[in-house]
Amino acid sequence: MNRLCTICARGDSQGVKNKNIRLISGLPLIAYTLEIAENSGLFSHIAVSSDSVEILEVSRAFGADIQVFRPANLASHAAPKLPAIRHCVLDAERQADQKFDRIFDLDATSPLRGIEDLVAVDNFCNHPTVTNVITASPAHRSPYFNLIEISLDGAPTLSKTPPQEVVRRQDAPKCYDMNASIYAWNKDHLFEMTKLFCKGTRVHIMPEERSHDIDSEHDFDIVEFLLNKRASK
Repeated sequence: MNRLCTICARGDSQGVKNKNIRLISGLPLIAYTLEIAENSGLFSHIAVSSDSVEILEVSRAFGADIQVFRPANLASHAAPKLPAIRHCVLDAERQADQKFDRIFDLDATSPLRGIEDLVAVDNFCNHPTVTNVITASPAHRSPYFNLIEISLDGAPTLSKTPPQEVVRRQDAPKCYDMNASIYAWNKDHLFEMTKLFCKGTRVHIMPEERSHDIDSEHDFDIVEFLLNKRASK
């Protein structure tokens, strides 16, 4: 099995400026994802896709053996991620002069994942009916109990009608937050699928402590605290 790890990291981040290479607990943020990918031993190559020369240089220094310069049409705020991953895979195959069987995309802004999560996702992909795998964690809010929407007239309603009355959150159907940590495809499916979810999609559930994604300065502070706590152990 020839696996490729892709890490897509745009230079112009909105919530936290330059977050992909901003220092966190002494290292550029992207370095934590590069380190876990390399230490897992799963990947024959690790490719970073970016429109930023600085990010590509940092990624090279921290272990990415393939750098893919992303064109502007795939690097805007409005650009979907799936075409950027496909572009990265094709360019990585060109640079490595080989084809890959399985693609993992790791988000640089979710640095707390463990090797055990990568292995679990890979094991899911081995099943013949699985097309792709995403990761999630147990949700803090339930659309059946305490997640609301506000109608045009200002009245709040539950986001989703429960199959029967729910008086405790614990009694509501289980819901999960996508944590943007790991996406994996058997390669043919990556280029065939038009959306993320299909009949063959499966979910690896990760614990909350490994599921934080950085979208704001508050998230950055939380993840830095958890990284420092992990390092102290």
